Amino acid sequence: MTIRRILSALVLVLGLARAAGAAEYEPLAQPLPTADPAKVEVVEVFWYGCPHCYRLLPYMERWLRHKPDYVLYRRLPGILRPEWALHARAYYTAEILGVADELHRPLFDAIHAERRPLDTEQALEDFFAEHGVDREAFRRTFRSFAVETRVRQARALMQRYGVQGTPTVIVNGKYRTDGSMAGSYADLVRVVQQLVEREAEALRR
Repeated sequence: MTIRRILSALVLVLGLARAAGAAEYEPLAQPLPTADPAKVEVVEVFWYGCPHCYRLLPYMERWLRHKPDYVLYRRLPGILRPEWALHARAYYTAEILGVADELHRPLFDAIHAERRPLDTEQALEDFFAEHGVDREAFRRTFRSFAVETRVRQARALMQRYGVQGTPTVIVNGKYRTDGSMAGSYADLVRVVQQLVEREAEALRR
């Protein structure tokens, strides 16, 4: 068999696998309840230190600008290593203070574009202060019971979702996908949208 025929056969096999959806997503071992059964839930698992999450960010931003009204989108800070909990605390601090959407991209930009480590509580406090957050409010919230509870819940959800890396997207508590399965960040968003449409159709029945 010539190299051209081998390559053609490989392309055909990959195309068939993708068409079947086998390589683009996988069902969770056990479906999990969602926050609102009347909507299709999309959970993006991320870590601020993850370069792949940063590359996915513009694709997700575009999708979010045009997502259907029946979609409930949530972010879930990934905690696959003990040191990742610091950034999870940062996200939940921003969420409780009502600035999560405003600080989400700037935090990614600071770490990956500006090369700021932001790997200590003090560095994060300085960052929040630069964006108009009162330092005392940051300190009070960062170590609060509310943030601690959300961090524990995030750890538990990571295990229940079977997340092995970031970024990972969970659709409606049933399906898990990531860049490796989908093939590219653009394809990841496409797969998410296809699963969302499938679940929305099931809701309408």
